[in-house]
Amino acid sequence: MTTLVSFIIVLGLLIFVHEFGHFLLAKLFGVRVLKFSLGFGPSLAGTKIGETEYVLSAIPLGGYVKMFGENPAEQDVDPADVGGSFAAKPVWQRFLIVAGGPVFNLLFAGFLFFVIFSINGLPVPVDTTKIGAVSEKSPAAEAGLLAGDEILALSGTAIERWEELSERIREGNGEPVIFQVRRNDEVLEFSVTPTMSPVNNIFNEEVEKRYLVGITRAEEVVYEKISLARAVTAGGEQVWSWIYLTVMGIVKIIQKVVPASELGGPILIAQLAGKQMEAGWVNFLYFMAVISVNLGVLNLLPIPILDGGHLVFFSVEAILRRPLSIRVMERFQQVGMIMLGALMIFAFYNDIARFFR
Repeated sequence: MTTLVSFIIVLGLLIFVHEFGHFLLAKLFGVRVLKFSLGFGPSLAGTKIGETEYVLSAIPLGGYVKMFGENPAEQDVDPADVGGSFAAKPVWQRFLIVAGGPVFNLLFAGFLFFVIFSINGLPVPVDTTKIGAVSEKSPAAEAGLLAGDEILALSGTAIERWEELSERIREGNGEPVIFQVRRNDEVLEFSVTPTMSPVNNIFNEEVEKRYLVGITRAEEVVYEKISLARAVTAGGEQVWSWIYLTVMGIVKIIQKVVPASELGGPILIAQLAGKQMEAGWVNFLYFMAVISVNLGVLNLLPIPILDGGHLVFFSVEAILRRPLSIRVMERFQQVGMIMLGALMIFAFYNDIARFFR
């Protein structure tokens, strides 16, 4: 039940934010909005306020804002209504209306990060020499070091910061090192011989080789209270960081550095949302912010049926000073539909395969 509720909250709220971005910019530039729908397919409930019909639809995997004059194939427009037509607006206004959805997702992510940091504080790593994990079959594991051991000294020299530990091992050129550690109430010593090992980045790419013993520091943090201004900048930094990671993740999948099986769809999002809600409101909001960044970036991809594809059309129109022909755009839209459909099927397949694994 928690998984279902959290999934509805995450997906429903993020779709609403996305479509509201389109809606708000359309209204700002005087475009008539005929329908605001959360979901696709048959209408489950709805009401009409002014010229806009607000609808909750059956398939909750998206939404749309239907604007008057949005379809260029609709030629029969009353001259009196031209001012409220999407197609009649300057290309820069149409560009901003379409970009409003993804941009609002990014702004919403920044707002969520701001809420987390302003209330909870900024997480700051604790300067500690406690071991968080020991890799299997590593020199440290073979010597007898355990997670939770606190490193006091290396070969008789006191260690106060983890960076000192890393530097000493790196500069030791593989010579045996005597680890003096505190375990419970005992002080123990272990002789560990570092080995030359690859160092990988977050995409599991080897970036260098250096002497390692196979331990990682304990992930201990404190939450430092910060000003509202600093919370705003920290939120922006988080959004930029996740934009970069999302883009690089896509690039690494294309380069086959990250296996395509890592792609996830709605089922994976639902599972993760449920787990994050159970872990607490901070985890849940952080997860929602990350998904909001993902949604914003993915919608900006230059695939014709997505917002990014329309932005490409508008950019070409601005350069050529004339719109692409309806036939050309329809062909691109069909290709985009096939690409997006194939991607969704593949993501569902991964979700189901992951479930059985």
